[in-house]
Amino acid sequence: MTPPAIDMSSTTTATTTEDKPKNVGFRVGLGDITPNNLGQLKRLNTVLFPVVYAPGFYKDVLEVGEFAKIIYFNDVCVGAVCCRKEPANGSATEQNLYIATLGVLAPYRRLGLGSEMLKHILEQANLPVVAGQAKIVRIYLHVQSNNEEALEFYKKHGFEVAEKCENYYSQFEVSDAFKLEKIIN
Repeated sequence: MTPPAIDMSSTTTATTTEDKPKNVGFRVGLGDITPNNLGQLKRLNTVLFPVVYAPGFYKDVLEVGEFAKIIYFNDVCVGAVCCRKEPANGSATEQNLYIATLGVLAPYRRLGLGSEMLKHILEQANLPVVAGQAKIVRIYLHVQSNNEEALEFYKKHGFEVAEKCENYYSQFEVSDAFKLEKIIN
């Protein structure tokens, strides 16, 4: 197993189902996605999402750098975030960042792990632009319209509903999605 690349903390505040903080000692770390742990990401995505991702998705994940991470809880891989960069309105100097997946295994939810991954993505998106690279101006994603937990999570982190996309997930019973976005300054 690949050890965590970034140690987030040795003691973190967790949230119980009653939303009352309690101190729980644990190690949380973000790790790079590499060819050596790509199998872990594939297994996570199989459990977390009702979509089967094509091999091209995983090839792209290996090339997006800091915008794809695995999160570890006490050295166990329990979640991941995967994004892709896209041109913004055909601009060569501006990009959008699409959050394709962000998920945490059910027993590890409400411990701040999803927030840690999203915080990392937001920090990376806000870094000063390196010469020759495009600036990220917007982060967006789609959430199934009945996923209240995800909608609240993203709204808590400053995302706003941009539009409702009817029949976005045509293969599912609940096919509508909300497009959520956050503008980057």
